[in-house]
Amino acid sequence: MQRGVMYGMLAGAIWGFIFLAPRLLPDFSPLMLSIGRYLMYGAVSVAVALPFARRLLAKLTRADLVALVKLALVGNLLYYMLLASAVQLVGVAPSSLIVGILPVTVTLAGRRDHGAVELKRLVAPLLLVVAGIACINFDVFRDVLSGAATHAGDAPATSVLTRMAGLACAVGALASWTWYAVVNARYLQANHHFDGNEWSVLWGIVTGVLGAALGAIVWMLPAGTVQAAVPDARWHIFWIVCAALATGGSWLGNMLWNAAAKRLPLTLSGQMIAFETLFALLYAFVYDGRWPRVPEVLAIVLLLAGVSWSVRQHAVEPAGAAKEAPAH
Repeated sequence: MQRGVMYGMLAGAIWGFIFLAPRLLPDFSPLMLSIGRYLMYGAVSVAVALPFARRLLAKLTRADLVALVKLALVGNLLYYMLLASAVQLVGVAPSSLIVGILPVTVTLAGRRDHGAVELKRLVAPLLLVVAGIACINFDVFRDVLSGAATHAGDAPATSVLTRMAGLACAVGALASWTWYAVVNARYLQANHHFDGNEWSVLWGIVTGVLGAALGAIVWMLPAGTVQAAVPDARWHIFWIVCAALATGGSWLGNMLWNAAAKRLPLTLSGQMIAFETLFALLYAFVYDGRWPRVPEVLAIVLLLAGVSWSVRQHAVEPAGAAKEAPAH
């Protein structure tokens, strides 16, 4: 379990960098960022898989391939499209507030799985996580509620229908990544013929193929439909950032996450996602060259306390468990 927690923390530390990409490339649409990242993820995965390609293909079954396609479609493409749409329609604050409760939804979804801790023992830690996520979004969400000017990239809703559509997309993004986290963890725990690196590589190859198909569709659309014109020099930066996202945020991050998912019950691995939020905050502070504000400090403390408490609840056996366990 300790190794699983460490892998989950490292995955969160790497995934935190993903939030900087849109700020480094503000002149590229989320769809283009998604296509570029997944194309490069596929290329990196093919390169990594070459030394053991025969062994990998020999173990790959039809059921594995079906699972990989489903996970890539829902956990990568669908999730990112829904999230980007939510941000455009209703703003960053409400979207991040909704998607930010992933640690809670994944924990609740896995409450009946093997190794899960009774939900009543996780109520207090989960409340701390929820409180921490609320603090992270407090400032910008307050601005949205008061109808203030745009803040931190939030776009004011133009109508009730627009807000409802944006909130629906955010809920859809939350549901899609919750589904991915649960199905991926259960599949890895039930099928032991792939390690975390092999599964990440296979997932990357499948995602790259899907990204290439999406890119082909976009390429056939009229110029300017998806992406406004940018200088050639910016495309060079675009592919460098996408390569970094593919190598770190996708291949290495997913490998670490798969390793964590194989070792932790869903009631604990779901809360490891909170480290992505924590490290994203840290990198943002460094990038902006500022110290965290009071609500942000409080959020960090609450998230760390909630996840640490949850880890301790999984490490400590319930009272009387030793007495009830059969002798071997």
